[in-house]
Amino acid sequence: MSVSDSNIRVIVERTSEQATAAAAGLFKSIVCESVGRRGCCHLALAGGTTPHALYQRLAADATTGELPWRSVEIFFGDERDVPQDHVESNYRMAQRVLLDHVPISPERVHPMPADAENIESAASEYEKTVRRLVPCDGGDIPRFDLILLGIGGDGHTASLFPNTDALRETGRLVYAGFVPVLGRKRMTFTYPLINAARNVMFLVTGSDKAQVVLGILGDSPNIKSQLPAAGVHPANGCLIMVLDAAAARLTGIAPKGA
Repeated sequence: MSVSDSNIRVIVERTSEQATAAAAGLFKSIVCESVGRRGCCHLALAGGTTPHALYQRLAADATTGELPWRSVEIFFGDERDVPQDHVESNYRMAQRVLLDHVPISPERVHPMPADAENIESAASEYEKTVRRLVPCDGGDIPRFDLILLGIGGDGHTASLFPNTDALRETGRLVYAGFVPVLGRKRMTFTYPLINAARNVMFLVTGSDKAQVVLGILGDSPNIKSQLPAAGVHPANGCLIMVLDAAAARLTGIAPKGA
């Protein structure tokens, strides 16, 4: 299969380690370019297991001084309804694996307050923080320089799960609601905010994601409509999908250099 959309860049590496290295290289390039052009890079980190290796790699490279961390403003694309020091917290994972090892001011890191007693009100406050700190560039919606995302086996991304109200949200940029399949609430960026970004990067590894990847890159509208990740399509930006060969195995796209 081929990907004809000029706004979608698909990179396939042989192994998950090589995919992680490719994602790290793209991360560095986007951050440096954003700081060079606008004096700051506004980015949103992802949670879950796949980004863990990426954050480890970025932390290990911190001593090189390659990245202008002091000019980076960090947000989170979604969060579980747990305290920030909880083992399931996306922020805690990113903090321990990456943020504690790079020279970034705590004032530039903005975790989602998803453990608030009123999570819906907390989502509204987080949206206000995003609107205050992330420039809109003449539009109505803040434009992140980079939003990192993963994809679940059910096609969810961030905390946009199948058959949830968050998928239909067109007004709010940050949404909090109940996710029946999890039996708990989540806070998440919505499509309007994600799709306003300059760059959105999926890092997807493992053969268990192959069917979902095929559905996203394939030509079936019916399948796409069932996969929340397929709704990510930056209007005036670039969608980057970094895959290992296992995740791309059904697409017919060969690994780089093959």
